[in-house]
Amino acid sequence: MPGQPDFPAVFASLKKILKVYEPNLVVKHDEPDNYYLNTHYSEKWSKELFFGAVTIKKNYVSFYLMPVYIFPDLLEGLSPGLRRHMQGKACFNFKGIDEALFAELARLAEASVQRVHTENLV
Repeated sequence: MPGQPDFPAVFASLKKILKVYEPNLVVKHDEPDNYYLNTHYSEKWSKELFFGAVTIKKNYVSFYLMPVYIFPDLLEGLSPGLRRHMQGKACFNFKGIDEALFAELARLAEASVQRVHTENLV
């Protein structure tokens, strides 16, 4: 498995954020270095939609949350600390565990799930 020695622990912590939504989403991959969730079939888009993922990369662990790309207003009020971990519009990269930032990310994931349902994307 690529990455640094503590990346599996970072991966596990980030995976827990998304795992609570498994009952309402579709697990596409659940491997030691790749966890991936889609929405259920969307009538509007005629397919499942990518919701989020956690993957171990060479230099960091990436947490993807696609609703923040679709609805950028979800990022309003994001702390400067979490914003520093953003790569692009829907990806957050981490090299270590940061409980405060992971708690903020969990709140963002909850807001994202609610928004996906409010907007009838599933």
